[in-house]
Amino acid sequence: MIEDDWLMGVLGGLMIGGAGALYLLGNGRIMGASGILGGLLDGSGKDTARDQLFFLTGLILAPAALVLSTGTHPTNITSDVSILIAAGLLVGIGTRLANGCTSGHGVCGISRLSLRGIAATVIYITAGATTMLVFRHILGII
Repeated sequence: MIEDDWLMGVLGGLMIGGAGALYLLGNGRIMGASGILGGLLDGSGKDTARDQLFFLTGLILAPAALVLSTGTHPTNITSDVSILIAAGLLVGIGTRLANGCTSGHGVCGISRLSLRGIAATVIYITAGATTMLVFRHILGII
C-alpha cells in the first residue's frame, strides 16, 4: 500500500493557501499568523481584533475538528518536553527577527513574489535543514 502522507501535505497546503487568499480578499491584509497573534497581544491590532480573533479561533478549531472527525494520527514528534520548549522558543524568536512567520513569508510572500518573503523563506528553510543536520545526524539529540 502507498503511503498517503504526501496527500495530507498537499491537502494541508491547499487549505493554507486557500485561507491566505480568502484572508487577503476579505481583509486586504496578509495572513501572517504570528503578526495576527502579536497584534492582539501588543494591542497594535485593536482596530481589527474581531477579525483576528475569528482567524485564531479557526486556527485552533480546524485541527480539533479534524481530530474529532478522523481520530488522532501518529507523528514523529519527540516526547522530550525540553526539546519542544526550546523549539517553540526558537521559532518565536525567529518569527520576531524575520518580522513574520511561515504563513506570512512562505505562503503569502512567495505567492505575491515578495523578495522579502522569498529571502526569509530561503533563510528559515536553510536554518531548519542545518539544525536537523547538526542535531539529528551529527549530535544524535533528536
